[in-house]
Amino acid sequence: MAGDAKKLQPIIVKKIKKGGHGHHGGAWKIAYADFVTAMMAFFLLMWLLGSTTEGDKKGIADYFQSPLKVAMFGGSGSGDSSSIVKGGGKDLTRSAGQVKQGDVDAEKRTINLQALKQEQIRAEAARLRVLQDRLEDELRNNPGLAPYSSQIRLDMTRDGLRIQIVDELNRPMFDSGSAIVRVHMQDLLRTIGSVLAEVPNRLTLEGHTDATPFPAGERGYSNWELSADRANASRRELVAGGLTEDRVLRVQGLAASQLMNRELPADPQNRRISIVVMNREAEDRVFRPLAEPAADAEPSIRPERPMLVSSQPMSGR
Repeated sequence: MAGDAKKLQPIIVKKIKKGGHGHHGGAWKIAYADFVTAMMAFFLLMWLLGSTTEGDKKGIADYFQSPLKVAMFGGSGSGDSSSIVKGGGKDLTRSAGQVKQGDVDAEKRTINLQALKQEQIRAEAARLRVLQDRLEDELRNNPGLAPYSSQIRLDMTRDGLRIQIVDELNRPMFDSGSAIVRVHMQDLLRTIGSVLAEVPNRLTLEGHTDATPFPAGERGYSNWELSADRANASRRELVAGGLTEDRVLRVQGLAASQLMNRELPADPQNRRISIVVMNREAEDRVFRPLAEPAADAEPSIRPERPMLVSSQPMSGR
């Protein structure tokens, strides 16, 4: 009987039912919230990058690369005069924006360039004075040219070294009304040309006459043509002495417009040839008008041949 009771004992099975949010659970909500937050941060970052200038971007990059350098030397990322936050820069105690480091550097560069330009002007003036001494020694030590030393005037001008060869009553450079160079004048000009060939400076040649009217000068061949022809004849003699053609920048005849002796318009000294060894500043003044249509370009136009230029007409010889 006991065995039968044991066989008839019921079997009880306990099932534990898990509660929750259905078969999918609720973890997707957390993942979606993280995704939305990341997208908001991404679009906010893109907006900031789009509204930030290149200078500010570089300042931020420089700061994270070397924050100590930016803090010490300033820049677009360290609080300058363009920042909406007052103060900044090197002195954090100031309540107003400070000058940009780049502006200070630009000012320093300008000052340095000006100092360099002044130094170049002084060096060029010193070289022209050496050239002046060289010409004086050459003319003094040449027995054939020593008698004409009184006809040569050397002086420094704003445009450079000026060499003037003037007429004397008994030793004219040209015959009256002629542009043919006399023999002694040829030797003098060729000697000067050989010395000037040693320096790179450009030259300007000017022909001058006295105020004696040229016959039929108003309508025919006048002192303007005569002074220009004499200057060009002098150029040819300089070239024969060793000067290259491209060194001559301008050849012009000025007739009697610039008398050396204004009190005596017929003075033989008013008849002269003027050679100017130009400095760089004088060259720039010549080429500047040619560069005006393209102000951002470096002046590089050079005339292939000398120019014959006449000023306001006056009678003279």
